[in-house]
Amino acid sequence: MKTPKDVAIAGYGVYIPRYRLPSEEVSRIWRGGEEAPPIKKAVAAIDEDSATMAVEAARRAVKMAEVKELGAVFVGTETKPYAVKPTSVIVAEALAQHKVLASDLEFACKAGTEALQLIIALIGSGMIESGLAIGVDAAQGRPGDDLEFTAASAAAAYVLSKRDRRSIAVVEGASSYVSDTTDFWRRAGQRYPRHLSRFTGEPAYFHHIQSAVKNLFEEFGYKPSDFKYAVFHQPNPRFPIEVALRLGFSFEQIKPGLLNPYIGNPYAANSLLGLALLLEEAEPNDLLLVCSFGSGAGSDALSIRVLDGIVEKVGKGQNRVRDTLKAAVDLDYATYAKFRGKILI
Repeated sequence: MKTPKDVAIAGYGVYIPRYRLPSEEVSRIWRGGEEAPPIKKAVAAIDEDSATMAVEAARRAVKMAEVKELGAVFVGTETKPYAVKPTSVIVAEALAQHKVLASDLEFACKAGTEALQLIIALIGSGMIESGLAIGVDAAQGRPGDDLEFTAASAAAAYVLSKRDRRSIAVVEGASSYVSDTTDFWRRAGQRYPRHLSRFTGEPAYFHHIQSAVKNLFEEFGYKPSDFKYAVFHQPNPRFPIEVALRLGFSFEQIKPGLLNPYIGNPYAANSLLGLALLLEEAEPNDLLLVCSFGSGAGSDALSIRVLDGIVEKVGKGQNRVRDTLKAAVDLDYATYAKFRGKILI
């Protein structure tokens, strides 16, 4: 898909809760202390949810972008605090934005990148001047399930507007690929999602990401060496490295965006958090690749060109993702279970 060239990223913001659950704690409770992957996942506190995290990330994004009015607020999430009440209007209210198109989107872990593309289209069509795209989740895993090692909490927000000299990046192209592959799902009324492990890698994750990226390459004439950095959806530490190598990227190209061992998998925020890390390392004219994956299943591949505004807005150290990782506090399993509502009091 060709994207409008006059639409750009004006600012971004992230929110990662300070609490971490080491994978060793999950193993200690449910697996008899057997060796666990070296992961610490971010855990929303007892008074946090997808709405509060989205608001925090949105405020930071709006501050960097320096916009006063938004034409749309889209929130991509599968963990809304209300079954019937949009999270997007909570965010809009917190930002004192009322004359907006507000909507919640859902496509597992790629809901954030589809929000980004919809905002780009609305601005490019002339319907709005600026908009906010958010990917956020407070992901849950059934106690003792494999998901409990990685299902995490975080938010990433991006403000897009008409391109000017202070814009930080522009999405040059996009490609999406979907199929009805049921590797992960949650039926209505069920509290925790279920998954078919044998489908998680193939034909789900690897097939969809590789297809979306290859389609992007074919349509726009790209090759892996054209990109300074790349980030792929990170459900675990291994998958993004493996798919990068399959596609011809080097480890050095993806290393700056690897977050899973430090925060786990915050679902819809996942690839957008990785993009924020890349923007903090990038320089003007660098080309970045971002590819999300959402179970069910589908991927969005985006090519993003860094602009001169990155020096002024990100070079100052504003909203640096790595800074949010320094104040992490480890939890024991009991406190985690209380925070995430696994123990009702």
